[in-house]
Amino acid sequence: MIIYEDFEKVDIRAGEILVAEDFPEARKPMYKITVDFGPEIGIKKSSGQFTHHYTKEELVGKMIIGVLNFPPKNIGPFISEFLTLGLTDEEDKVVLLMPTQKVPKGSKMM
Repeated sequence: MIIYEDFEKVDIRAGEILVAEDFPEARKPMYKITVDFGPEIGIKKSSGQFTHHYTKEELVGKMIIGVLNFPPKNIGPFISEFLTLGLTDEEDKVVLLMPTQKVPKGSKMM
């Protein structure tokens, strides 16, 4: 069990996908994404195995949820600057966490 103060340390925010592109160097099918987290945070890059449910074209403009205060992670030749959050479906394919209503870029999860 964790206490609420531990949870408050995790910086979880909403951002808008600006660019989605293939990640051919990855071992499993992945996309690289560029996300705008608003004026306080700015533009960050990440990658993920969410190619099954989404095309690159339909990802652009979508709001997603990410953890911003983990250290950068090397994924092959790419540096992921935040963790894109998602859940797996019955087939173990990633479904992205997304706001159901319009929220400002950089909105922090409460």
